[in-house]
Amino acid sequence: YAKLLEEGLPSKGITIELVKFGDFKHLPKIIRHYVYYRHVLKAARDADVVFALDPVSVGLPAMYAAKKARKPFVVKIVGDYAWEQGQQRFGVTESLDEFVKEKRVPFPVRVFRRIQTRVARSATRVIVPSNYLKGIVAAWGVSTDIIEVIYNAVPFKEYGSLPESLLNLPRPVVVTVGRLVPWKQVDGLIDIIDRLHQTQTSAFLLVIGDGPERKRLETYASQKLGKNYFFTGVLSHADTLTAISHANILALNSSYEGLSHILIEAQMLGTPIVATDVGGNAEIIESGTSGLLVPCGDTAAFSDALGHALLDGSIRSHLITGAKQSAKRFLVDTMLGTTAELLQNL
Repeated sequence: YAKLLEEGLPSKGITIELVKFGDFKHLPKIIRHYVYYRHVLKAARDADVVFALDPVSVGLPAMYAAKKARKPFVVKIVGDYAWEQGQQRFGVTESLDEFVKEKRVPFPVRVFRRIQTRVARSATRVIVPSNYLKGIVAAWGVSTDIIEVIYNAVPFKEYGSLPESLLNLPRPVVVTVGRLVPWKQVDGLIDIIDRLHQTQTSAFLLVIGDGPERKRLETYASQKLGKNYFFTGVLSHADTLTAISHANILALNSSYEGLSHILIEAQMLGTPIVATDVGGNAEIIESGTSGLLVPCGDTAAFSDALGHALLDGSIRSHLITGAKQSAKRFLVDTMLGTTAELLQNL
């Protein structure tokens, strides 16, 4: 996203100076944030707007720099950082919709929540990539008057190559892509594939991605699916697109999605989709037209939808046609134009 803005906004009349937080990650915590603040402040003195692309590590130093330089401050928020950290590190088990209403959370999570809320409330404008996330940020106590929905652009890049290990997988192949964290619910997808097998519908599960849940998930898949699965680990973006294109169906069993680029890319590629009706998924998929949406946690419904899509070629053809039309909404030029207009009218 930062690269798209840096390369594309000049054509819309906006000059970009990109200050990368990653350049300072080698420094100790707190020190890296202070050094980053100093660099943002230096850039902000000659800028018209300070635009932060996350509300915590980048957002907090950028907010203080904008205040010091007396410049408008815009922040993009693509998820609830406090909830994500809570799920991964601090024992939070609630869904995001439940979490934003919960007042009693572990102390570190409470700190993250206070930071992201303070940064969002201090902003002149908050950009989110879906109406669902607009509702989440509003639940933090941020006025909806300053929250702008601008869908992310998903530039279609060239295909890569199909890794040799995937060339001869048994078909049909159901692929899922994402970081292996609790809310992606890959274990639930393993149960869904297992249920398909019990109904005598063959399916091979291909999991692309890595994360803290990988070892546990591979053990679980071995127990439930025998040899009918494969975990690739991380693939390049180009190779991931090739693997999605090679699959018969893309399945996403998440309990949370802000605005899933994988769903949009699958639509562009013409790979039929079955996904949970959570977060921003319904803003990408019109169920029955450009994909199939099922209730989160309903293994039977997901398995039935997946089975129908695998067995009925007319359903797949219909979904592919609708998906390719739907994907046109997420063009780079549209995103750049809307973003430029917002920045120029602060």
